[in-house]
Amino acid sequence: MKIDKKHLLNYSILIPYMILSIIGLVMVYSTTSALQIQKGGNPFSMVITQAAFWVLSLGFIYMIYRMKLSFLRQKKLIVVVLLAEVAMLVASRFFDPVNGAHGWIRLGPGGIIGLQPAEYLKLIIIWYLADKFSQMQDDIRVYDYQALIKGSWIPKAFNDWRVVSLAFLALVGSLPDLGNATIIGLIMVVMISASGIGYRWFSTIIAGIVLGAFVLLSTIRILGVELVAKIPVFGYIARRFAAYFNPFVDATESGLQLANSYYAMSNGGWFGLGLGNSIEKNGYLPEAHTDFAFSIVIEELGFLGGSLILGLLVFLILRIIVVGIRARNPFNSMMAFGVAAMLLIQIFINVGGISGVIPATGVTFPFISQGGNSLLTISIGIAFVLNIDANEKRVLLQEEIERTLA
Repeated sequence: MKIDKKHLLNYSILIPYMILSIIGLVMVYSTTSALQIQKGGNPFSMVITQAAFWVLSLGFIYMIYRMKLSFLRQKKLIVVVLLAEVAMLVASRFFDPVNGAHGWIRLGPGGIIGLQPAEYLKLIIIWYLADKFSQMQDDIRVYDYQALIKGSWIPKAFNDWRVVSLAFLALVGSLPDLGNATIIGLIMVVMISASGIGYRWFSTIIAGIVLGAFVLLSTIRILGVELVAKIPVFGYIARRFAAYFNPFVDATESGLQLANSYYAMSNGGWFGLGLGNSIEKNGYLPEAHTDFAFSIVIEELGFLGGSLILGLLVFLILRIIVVGIRARNPFNSMMAFGVAAMLLIQIFINVGGISGVIPATGVTFPFISQGGNSLLTISIGIAFVLNIDANEKRVLLQEEIERTLA
């Protein structure tokens, strides 16, 4: 008996996704309309573009949900996607930098269509590592973490997950795109930890990352940001560190964004100034519609409004984690954990950056920030999870039916 997947759709994931997408469109209009009017443009232009990406995203969700997971795991398909990603990352070096990083490919008249390859790499690396590690489960059960690193990678460099993952990480870092490189690196850590190795290794890796970050920040603080700024390629990153240590020392230059982010959140208080009534988005806070969009959310909707959006995101992430926990197929489980990690890491880095807990790294806030590439990546990730959940349910139901008939 064949069970149609349309009856197995997980609404506890789809409905929060839809609500967050609609809230995102409202906030994109709120954060971009004033900027467009100042430029003499159409106040709806950016929200129309965002809406177009959302419609495209819904199309991808429908198609991916209807696909067989066996098709999505074809080696040739994964190789083609990896090669296409390499080509896009290399091509982005030949386009003008945005905020100091060569992270965009501009197409169409006036560069109206912008592709951000590093955004898509977040999901691609999850897909790739989930497929690789799922094929190594027998070895992982026997050898633990050693199964992931045993053998020399030199003879099989192009087929070794370490080489491929680190090569992609290096490509993104060389743009230089510190924010997305950090997210991709942390996603790799989560995927390794979810591969089936002992839980103690996850604690060891996290402790190492925290210690490394502390040593790095302490070293920069002792040596001085001016010295770090002399390192080729990383001058703009040094300015972010300068703002992190004290944004008010240079509140008109390096500390401009963080200082005004503080002002925006302070203006919002508990209940906010009201939707559309932000002061900081009117030319005071740069990137108010992208990296610092959540600061404007708090300014307009208050701490309570921002908390509700965060709560909805946390609920969505937890529901995705539940899919990963319940999945019996290793690939399915790791894909779900990877998508949940992608969302959680991005939220932590963005909120940490706009609040000064960690250095700002130019990372957008999921759903809320203007950015079609980010929305499309998240949507495809959601589509994978919905497909995985439906397939897992269908297998269980079919087994139950067979037992009943027997």
